[in-house]
Amino acid sequence: MANVATSYSDPVHIAVIGGTGLQSLPNFTHVATLNPTTPWGTPSSPISILHHPSPTTGQPIAVAFLSRHGLHHELAPHEVPARANIAALRSIGVRSIIAFSAVGSLAEEVRPRDFVVPDQIIDRTKGVRPFTFFEGGMVGHVMFGDPFDEGLAKVVRQCGHSLEGEGVKLHDRGTIICMEGPAFSTRAESNMYRSWGGTLINMSVLPEAKLAREAEIAYQMICMATDYDAWHASEDVSVEMVMGNMKANSENARRFIGAVLDALSAAEHADLVSAKHLEGQTKFAGSITKPEGRSKAAHEKLSWLFPGYF
Repeated sequence: MANVATSYSDPVHIAVIGGTGLQSLPNFTHVATLNPTTPWGTPSSPISILHHPSPTTGQPIAVAFLSRHGLHHELAPHEVPARANIAALRSIGVRSIIAFSAVGSLAEEVRPRDFVVPDQIIDRTKGVRPFTFFEGGMVGHVMFGDPFDEGLAKVVRQCGHSLEGEGVKLHDRGTIICMEGPAFSTRAESNMYRSWGGTLINMSVLPEAKLAREAEIAYQMICMATDYDAWHASEDVSVEMVMGNMKANSENARRFIGAVLDALSAAEHADLVSAKHLEGQTKFAGSITKPEGRSKAAHEKLSWLFPGYF
């Protein structure tokens, strides 16, 4: 767009990371496109700065939008530069992320096109994906017992349930199995995950959620079931099935995300959106390595991400 700026002077506190089927937010005004670089490379797509009017004041609220798999869905799950994505978002002021993902359902009651607000994760990735900012000369440990942000989750659930009369079917909790991919599960794997108590399966929540926690960013994923994975007798999961259900339910997905952003723009959620409850935790977590043991390269990278911390 000719009239879109290439810079944005004010901090943007909230971001949407879009996955399969949600690669833009219609009815928002596109005011800037940013192409930041980070010590971990460039993000998977340019960052679009979008304005939408506050439902209470009418003043524009800025939202950052990043496409997880690239503008044309050219990045496989294990190729997504998650560290660059999270670092770039933090560098422009983002402290809360609403992520969206298409998922397979491991539970009969979660039907294709249903939405789920997950609260737990089981990691089945294989170490292919870089998954921490703390390495190469600086050690840091953050708490991850509850991988999603319950404050954001509460707002998301309220918004989802408010749309139930308009076609949105929402499940309040669930455990995501994050697999490596890009192939879908075998039937044996799918049944094993069900026996573990898995509700959903996807390929994208990790390391995204872990990196967000390290970066002191509140993170909540909204999942939309597109299939029953391999365990169900109905039919085998396929790309055609996934994309068909995404397309059929895309309007509900966009309406859901829009309602969440409207709700979070209220003044009562200012501290939540700014993640005040996470502020400073990484400074303490990263102090485990004594200054004399820190490598110059690691110190420079982390100082870029957390100015003044180390």
